[in-house]
Amino acid sequence: MRRITLATTLLLGLVTSQVQAWGQNGHRIVGELAEAHLTETTKQAILPLLEGDSLAEVSTWADEMRSSPNEFWQKKSTKWHYINVSDPKNMQQHVHTDIHSKEQVKNILDGIYYTINTLKSEKTSIDEKRFAMRFLVHLVGDSHQPFHAGRADDHGGNKIKVEFFGKNSNLHSVWDTELIQNENLSFTEFTRFIQTENKELIAEYLASTPADWLIESSNIAESIYNAEQTEMKYRYVFDHMPIVKTRLVQGGIRLAGLLNLIFDGSMQAKAKSLSKPLALESAN
Repeated sequence: MRRITLATTLLLGLVTSQVQAWGQNGHRIVGELAEAHLTETTKQAILPLLEGDSLAEVSTWADEMRSSPNEFWQKKSTKWHYINVSDPKNMQQHVHTDIHSKEQVKNILDGIYYTINTLKSEKTSIDEKRFAMRFLVHLVGDSHQPFHAGRADDHGGNKIKVEFFGKNSNLHSVWDTELIQNENLSFTEFTRFIQTENKELIAEYLASTPADWLIESSNIAESIYNAEQTEMKYRYVFDHMPIVKTRLVQGGIRLAGLLNLIFDGSMQAKAKSLSKPLALESAN
């Protein structure tokens, strides 16, 4: 359970769109799930970065800060949350790991690498590391929401109008918030119900890269687009909640794996046993 490993590689091109992330509960579930899979070394290392908060508490910070009048949050931060995927099969040619400044960030994967590099660097200040820590927790969650790798022309499903149990909504919002809220559970209850101790499943989820996470999201989004459902009720929930739960579990386990790789040196050696090559060391 504590043998957390991870790989990292990155991606693509984007077009601007307005997106919200997983709703607050979705992000908190990812953070809460991750806490249970951190090594003790990692837990101690991130304490000064979290300033007394939990991963669940900081998971929504990057969305909350978008209400700040600061220019970065008003004009520049939106593109950190998503990527518009034209052809996931060509993803590797869009990988950029050498991201060391906010100005270089063009999409969510650039953002993930920027935050990794900031957390690993001995030259960055504690304030920069705190920014990176909070943003990374959020971005790993975002990368597992299918419509954060959706189409550019409909702003990741935001322009697709639907009805969820008779209420006007849009496709993005249904997947961000409404499917999770429909379960009528607190984030701690939801986490408890879906948490896994299955070592084989955990190893399978960790043998992946951030590019893989976005490919998964894009493929799920395409299958939902293709279904062209606009009236969503009990059957829609029945068909799609298993996907939501899987993505939340994957997000939590992969967030923990990534943090363990960054902050616990003993995880590097164990990572070598993964079926995919570890690429985190290239993010220096």
